[in-house]
Formats: sequence, C-alpha cells, structure tokens
Amino acid sequence: QQQSLAMQLLKLVLNCLNFDFIGNSADESADDLCTVQIPTNWRTIFLEPETLDLFFDLYHSLPPMLSQLALSCLVQFASTRRSLFSNPERAKYLGNLIKGVKQILENPQGLSDPGNYHEFCRFLARLKTNYQLGELVMVKDYPEVIQLIANFTITSLQHWEFAPNSVHYLLTLWQRMVASVPFVKTAEPHLLDTYAPEITKAYITSRLECVPVVIRDGLEDPLDDTATVFQQLEQLCTVSRCEYEKTCTLLVQLFDQNAQNYQKLLHSSSRNPLEITVQEGRLAWLVYFVGTFVGGRLTYTSTDEHDAMDGELSCRVFQLISLMDAQLPQSSNEKVELAILWFLDQFRKTYVGDQLQHTSKVYARMSEVLGITDDNHVLETFMTKIVTNLKYRGRCEPVISRTLQFLNDLSVGYPFYSLCVVNFVEHLTFHTLMFQQSKHFPFLGISDNYSLSDLRCRTVFYTALTRLLMVDLGEDEDEFENFMLPLTVSFESVTQIFNSSFEQEEAKRMLIGLARDLRGIAFALNTKTSYTMLFDWIYPAYISVLQRAIELWYREPACTTPILKLMAEFMQNRSQRLNFDVSSPNGILLFREASKMICTYGNQILSLGTLSKDQVYPLKLKGISICYSALKSALCGNYVSFGVFKLYGDNHFDNVLQAFVKMLLSVSHSDLLQYRKLSQSYYPLLECLTQDHMSFITSLEPRVLIYILTSISEGLTAVDTIVSSSCCASLDYIVTYLFKHLAKEGKKTLRCREISQDGQRLLHFMQQNPEILQQMMSILMNTIIFEDCRNQWSVSRPLLGLILLNEKYFSELRATLITSQPDNKREVLDHCFRNLMEGVEQNLLVKNRDR
Repeated sequence: QQQSLAMQLLKLVLNCLNFDFIGNSADESADDLCTVQIPTNWRTIFLEPETLDLFFDLYHSLPPMLSQLALSCLVQFASTRRSLFSNPERAKYLGNLIKGVKQILENPQGLSDPGNYHEFCRFLARLKTNYQLGELVMVKDYPEVIQLIANFTITSLQHWEFAPNSVHYLLTLWQRMVASVPFVKTAEPHLLDTYAPEITKAYITSRLECVPVVIRDGLEDPLDDTATVFQQLEQLCTVSRCEYEKTCTLLVQLFDQNAQNYQKLLHSSSRNPLEITVQEGRLAWLVYFVGTFVGGRLTYTSTDEHDAMDGELSCRVFQLISLMDAQLPQSSNEKVELAILWFLDQFRKTYVGDQLQHTSKVYARMSEVLGITDDNHVLETFMTKIVTNLKYRGRCEPVISRTLQFLNDLSVGYPFYSLCVVNFVEHLTFHTLMFQQSKHFPFLGISDNYSLSDLRCRTVFYTALTRLLMVDLGEDEDEFENFMLPLTVSFESVTQIFNSSFEQEEAKRMLIGLARDLRGIAFALNTKTSYTMLFDWIYPAYISVLQRAIELWYREPACTTPILKLMAEFMQNRSQRLNFDVSSPNGILLFREASKMICTYGNQILSLGTLSKDQVYPLKLKGISICYSALKSALCGNYVSFGVFKLYGDNHFDNVLQAFVKMLLSVSHSDLLQYRKLSQSYYPLLECLTQDHMSFITSLEPRVLIYILTSISEGLTAVDTIVSSSCCASLDYIVTYLFKHLAKEGKKTLRCREISQDGQRLLHFMQQNPEILQQMMSILMNTIIFEDCRNQWSVSRPLLGLILLNEKYFSELRATLITSQPDNKREVLDHCFRNLMEGVEQNLLVKNRDR
C-alpha cells in the first residue's frame, strides 16, 4: 500500500513539473524543451535544500520501479529556469544537484536497472543544458564528480549492448561540455582535456570490439541503424576535437593495425571468410570515424596541425579504396563501401571547392603518399571511384544509390567542380561508352535477373549526367542528339517490338528503364532552350509509344507509375522552361498528350472494379494521385490558353476534366485523406480548378458537387497544412464567386442575366443545400476558437464570405458558442465577436476581407 501511494505521489509531482506553464510546447514528445518554466510563487520550495535531498533519498531507498520516477522528477528539477534564482542561489542549487550526482555514482547499484540508468543519463545531459561550464567548474566537488561521470561514461560505452538508446544523452553531455571550452573565463581547471580523449577512445574501441560479437552471435548490427550511428558520430566529432592529436594518433594506430591484418588475411592461403568479414566490419567503423572527424573541421578553431592530421587520416582511407577496388569483381563488402562513400562526401564538403585555400595542409601528406596535390586531383579520385562502383557494384542497390547520390551532389556543385565535369565526360567517353551503357554499367541493364525496383537508380544517374552535359551544351543540338543516342536506339527497338508480334516482358522492362531515364533528363533541363530540344526529340514519335504502354499495361503499376511520373515531370513549368515561342503550339500539344494519357489511364483503371484494401493504393490510388499532380502542373503552369479548346471544338480539355471527376467518384472520402500523396495532389488541384475554372465546377451534377464540397469540409480540419490551406483557398474561391453572382443579381440588366447562368446554377444548388456552407462556417469557427490553428491566415480568407452569405446562421452560431462557455468567459467571447465584425460593410467582400 505504501508503494502504491508513493507511486501516485511521484506521478503527481512529475505531472506538475512536466506542465507546460507558458503554452509553448506543441510537441510534448520532443526532449529538446529542456527548460521548465516554474512559477515564481513556487520559489521557496525550490530554495529549500531539503526538497532536492528528499528526491535523492527516495531514489536510494525505493525499489527500481519507483526510484525511476524519483529520477524523472530530478530531471525536471535540474531543468528549472535560470531566472527563478539569483546568482548565489543558483550556485547553491547546482551544488546540491552535483552532490546528489556524486552520491549516485559512488553507490551505483541502482543504475543496473535500465529504467534508472536511462533517467540518470537524461539527468546528466540536462545539467549541462541548463548550466554553463563556467558555473559547473566552480562547484566544490567538480574534479571528483567529472572523474566519476567520465568513468561512468566509459563503462557505459564498453557495455554497448546495454540500454543503447541512453548513450545519446551521455554523448550530449560531453559534446556540450567540450563545445563550451572556448568560452570559459574562470581560472578553475575544467579537466576536459584529460577526459574527452578517454571518452573518444572508449567509443572507438568499444565499436571495434562489438564487431566479432555481432557477427559470431548473429546479433543486430549497430551499423545497420545508420540514423543513430550518424547522430552519435556527430556528437563524438565535437568531443574528439578536444586534444585532437590524441584522437588522431589512436585512429592512425588502429587503422594501420587493422589494414595490415586485413591484407594478411587476403593473401593467406587459408582465407578464413569469417575473419575477413570481422576485419571488414572493423574497417567500416574506422572509415566512418575518419569521415566524421574530417567532416567536423571548424574553420574558427582549426589549425594547420589539425589539417595535416586530417591529411594523415584521409591518406589511409584513399589507400583502403585502392585495396578494396583491387579485389573487384570477386569480392565486395557493402558496409565498407557505404562507409567509404560517407567519407568521400565529408571530405568533399570540408576540403574541396572555392571556400578553402588550396594551400591547405591536408594535401601535404597526401601528395607525399598518394601524389594528390590539390582538390582537382581529389575530384579525379572521386570520379574513378564513382565509375568503378557503377561498373562493378551494379547488383548492390544501397551502394549504387548512394554512389549516384554522391555523383548528383557533385553535379549540383558546379562551378566549383567544373574540372570534374570535363574529367567525367572524358571518363565516360560519351559517344562510345554511353552507347553500350548496360554492358559497362550493369545497373542500367534490363535482363530478367534484375528486379524492377533496381531500375529506380537510373533517374538519379541521368539527372546528374544531364547536369554535367548542360555545362557546355548551350544550344548545340548535335551534341544533344549524340547524348540521347542510346535512348533513341532503345525507343526504336521498342517501336519495332510493338509493331511485330512482340515479347511483352522485354518491351516492358525497356520502357520502364526509358521512362526513368527520361524523367532524370527532364528534371535536369531547367532552361527554355534545353527543354525545347527534349520536347522536339520526344514528340510525336516516342510519346505515342508511352501512350500505347499505358493502354496495354494499366494493371501493372511497376510499368505505369514511371511513365505517369515522367508525364508529370514534363508538365512542370519549373524556371519558366515551358515558355514556348508565340508562334509555337507546343504548350497545347503537350497538354493534349497529357490529357490523352490521363483519360486512357483513368478509364482503364476504373474497369478494374472493386479492389481489396491492400491493393487499392498500389493498383489505383497511386496512379490517380500522379495524374492529379500532372493535371495540377498543367493547369497552373501558365503555358496553355484553355479557351482555345472550346473555340476550336477540341474536346481534350473537357475530356481530362471528366476523367478527373470519374476517378474522383471512385475514391472514398476516407481514402482521400488517409493516403497522404493522394490528398496532397487532389486538394491543390481542386484549388486550381476553383480559382480559374469555376464554369466547370458550376456545370457539375449535384451529386458530384456534394462530393467535392464534402471533401473540402473534411479537409478543413486535416493535420496536414497543405491540405487544410488548399481547402480554405478552394472554399474562398467558391464563396467569392457566389457573392459576386449575388451582387450581379441585384442589377437586373439583360447582359448580367446572360453572363450569370453558370452562377445561377450554383446559387440554386446552394439554396437547396444551405447546411453545407453552414457546416463549414461552424468548423472554421470552432478551429479558430478552440484549436491550435497553425494556418490562421488561410482560415481567415473564406470566413467573411461565409458570414455574409449566411448572416442568420452566423447569429445563431455566435449565440450557441457564447452560451456554451462558462459564465465568466461569455462576456469576453461576445466582445471578440463584436470586434470581429466591427467596421465591416455588409455588401463589400473584397475590401473588407483583410480587415
């Protein structure tokens, strides 16, 4: 009974300390809000030393389940806002906290419980978050306590499998301590130069020692959880820069030792595969460490000696690259390759490009050992590595996609990397090698032993390649034709296959690859001239091939998705690249092709009938969402005059809008909001339609209008701000249209009556279904008054129109909302409503909206 009472009391205290006193925390799960805004009238409780002592005593005397709660309370005590105390009071309070830490570490039995251990690590991290290093070193017991904390951290790192999620907090403590060193003004020694290298060493050696255990016992490899590894390495990087010489000496020694062992194993006659895997695992960790430390160079604290040490470390990784590549194509280790790519990327960010003096000492040692004298030479090494990976590691998807990402980053970095462009173009020797790419680069192959998802890498490859081509291309159409030659040949082959009694599987694979390649190329072509070259190349011959593929294989998303995404990319008017000449019909021709494709796909996909829950997204909704994105890009791209279609009796525009409606009615409202990609393409498209094509909206049948208005109503409260903002905008356009029409109704001239037939239809519909707009007004009002409304400006736009169209309902809603409040708040809410409508003229919408 006592334990039960103690537990409820501790939970009550914890809830009081966790309370969001000033209402600033939107996300309570984040651990970053490390300051507790304790009210000033609680000050006396916090000033009594007995308060803290009580909780430390509770920790020592209660069983683990309860002592963990006592520690959680102490975490919040350690996070009390600084302004609650005067300087002497704060120093005394901190002294009591440190005294408690010392007691816990001197009697560490309780920390063997994972819950206690985790809360204690959080407690240590909060100490540094809320107190400056200058304050900590002034505490009487600081030297003993910092030694105890260092020993505790080292032991924790050595037992890497125990409570791995708590290590983050220990590293946070040391990272923040070391980062504060340059700003400490006190004469007291901080002792971090003694302990920081020990922490770094413990982390490095413990990770190397875990490799054989993981492999031998088949445990979960920490390296597989890259997000955690990168987060910890980033923290360690700051700690390692304290007494950097010691860290580098240790790493050099470990690297040499492991690389020599690895070479011996490779050349030994027995070649034990298990030992080789262990050694490769260790080398992967070491490469990650080097990459992290090189990437952590800070301009304002770096010295020439540090740069020389980075050169010393980098030499070893570049040598390892040669050693690993020499074994190809027989053997390759994915983890080492991913680590090497991480290192190359960190080295690129730190030591390659205009931001660094070319005289950097990092190249001193590298030129002696490897002949790499400056960043141009490094770029050549990068390029060699990229080509090697693309040639020999085509079957390893993670390595290929990371390699292509690296190539992509380099291609974005022009003009710093202009030399790499020239080199890469030479490396590929475009005209010969590109022509037989799949022979050289297996990941571009389409044979049956590749899964279709392997072809995804091609988009990134072609984006990077096209960027590099664009550097020197200008308006050289011959050069562009040469570049497109392999794709031309492939398209011609597909056309021939289609015209004969054809082998479906081969044609399908070729087309999927081609669609991915072309999407990469289209993504990189952001100028009017280059985009026009691509359009002239693909239209009309090859677009018809893509249309045929959609007709044939609409049941197979692996084939339709890349083609639809390619069309969506073509419709994007990024950087005004679709700005065709006045005399050119290309904008309209492109829209017609998109319309055909969307209509074909839409009609075919609806013939599939009812699909099961697990099939409905991949087989249908994903394709619909891509079609909606493409249509939205076309409607908002500003390169098609849609009035032309009606003028010349061309039905492509009407057809695509009808296809939009048919597809929409086949989707349930719950699916619209449940699938994020679908809602993020449907709602912005609806916003476009209500903004520029209200005549289409007013021509819809009542059931379709009800469907659309209901979807807006449900989307108003969506968590996703893209969705809720688009709903508000769509509603605003509809309400404004109705309001303007009502204003015209007042002026009964003949011309107005003819113009307003569309408006009358919508007005008549709204008069028959008044509850639709009333419900939306109610939702918006409730959102503004009672919820955490993140997009107030968007929500405010349709509100005035709704109020002016439904004045009677607004009065009722206002009365209901006021009476629902407690007596003491009714006056306040009534005052707010009066302020809202103050000075608003009843019949003017546009002028009053901002008010």
